[in-house]
Amino acid sequence: MNLRSLGALPVAIAGTLIPFALLLVVFWVPDDADQGFSQRIFYLHVPVALVSYLFLGLGAWYAVRYLRTRDPIDDLRSYVAIHQGVIFGSYVLLTGPIWAKVSWGQWWDWGDRQLNVFLILFLFYSAYFMLRFSVDAGPRRATLSAGYALLGIGLVPLSFLAVRIAETVIHPTPLIRADGPQIEASMLVTFGLMLAGAAALGFALFSVELRGKLIDERMRRLRRRLRGEAVL
Repeated sequence: MNLRSLGALPVAIAGTLIPFALLLVVFWVPDDADQGFSQRIFYLHVPVALVSYLFLGLGAWYAVRYLRTRDPIDDLRSYVAIHQGVIFGSYVLLTGPIWAKVSWGQWWDWGDRQLNVFLILFLFYSAYFMLRFSVDAGPRRATLSAGYALLGIGLVPLSFLAVRIAETVIHPTPLIRADGPQIEASMLVTFGLMLAGAAALGFALFSVELRGKLIDERMRRLRRRLRGEAVL
């Protein structure tokens, strides 16, 4: 499916699911046995982390497509997807320390593997924009951007698996155990709704930004034609 053709559908889904899930977070799900009410930030923190992974992976996918097809649209899609991945990654780094401070009395644990791997992942893809905008627009910039996007994609599964490998108090694994999720049904339903809403929000932002970039590109080409310049 062409992601640009989704139109208002992700907006409608996100606008419905996220407020509904937030109501469930506040009024329906029970307090956690260990962390109490503060554990409810889990329903924001984990979904935005998964959506961040999703869009970084999508950026790498479009980077591969660009290297195969040399289609500038795939380069633009890769850029926008990585941008969304970094945006959602910033939400992870905002909600995570708040949760940690309230629950464990510390903003950051430098001994936690998952925290450090995610921070490296975030900084790596933040530097993607420094590389991209240090090179003039054109095939060279697109190729360098695609190569850089692919260099870092291995950090995504590493960051995800670090939670499973470490199984620390800061990052328990109630959703990915071999014997099934170790949380109540109400918690699982609420988490699923929030995850779906966050993903829909991500695709809505992706669609809006991509369309804006395409309009800007068309306007740029039109201005160059009016000035009598060659259009690449």
